[in-house]
Amino acid sequence: MARNGLHTESWKRASAEAAVAEVADGMLVGLGTGTTAAFAIAALARRLGEGLRCRGVATSLRTADSARAARIPLLTLEEVAEVDLCIDGVDEIDAEFRAIKGAGGAMLREKIVASAARRMIAIADASKAVARLGARPVPVEALPSARAYVERQLARLDCTPILRRNDAGAPVTTDQGNLIFDCHFAALDDPAGTATRLSFIPGMLGHGLFLSEIDALYLGTADGVVRTERNIA
Repeated sequence: MARNGLHTESWKRASAEAAVAEVADGMLVGLGTGTTAAFAIAALARRLGEGLRCRGVATSLRTADSARAARIPLLTLEEVAEVDLCIDGVDEIDAEFRAIKGAGGAMLREKIVASAARRMIAIADASKAVARLGARPVPVEALPSARAYVERQLARLDCTPILRRNDAGAPVTTDQGNLIFDCHFAALDDPAGTATRLSFIPGMLGHGLFLSEIDALYLGTADGVVRTERNIA
């Protein structure tokens, strides 16, 4: 791995470990999906080994497998109406704590857990902090039976929707068995308006714009972890 890659991994790990320090005894913790969230799972497992008592709820089947392997007690998403703390990575995040998520394909479950959380912490390396959202595509989850319709409606939103495929060329499906379109917008000048328009498309089940869910950011940088809190004034 290149030197920059090594730095990025260490920054991810540092941000995850700093966030996991917020977990208190007895909490139910939302466990995110992705490479940065994997560091949080490892850090939480270490704290459990030191005597912490908590349970988790996973945002994907992959995360659930990792949590069980780390001996983190889990509740299923079906059982959970409220979460004390959610810790998850982001693909992009701006100064207003608006984020794009879903590179790992779990944006719908991630949004359910984030919305159920009393507090959500985003964890990331410095490359994910942006002045303006939109360099990365916005993933959306769609019913397979609505594929053509959803694709047409997405294209009307001034974006290029690309069906996510695996290396063999087959469509990638979510844990729910749905399709993923990665939406490349010409400009994401109005994230809130875009989120509303996406939500009005029948057959579109969820999108990766997280505009109000995140309460705090732990950002790993060359100078250490920088913690910022959402300004609620």
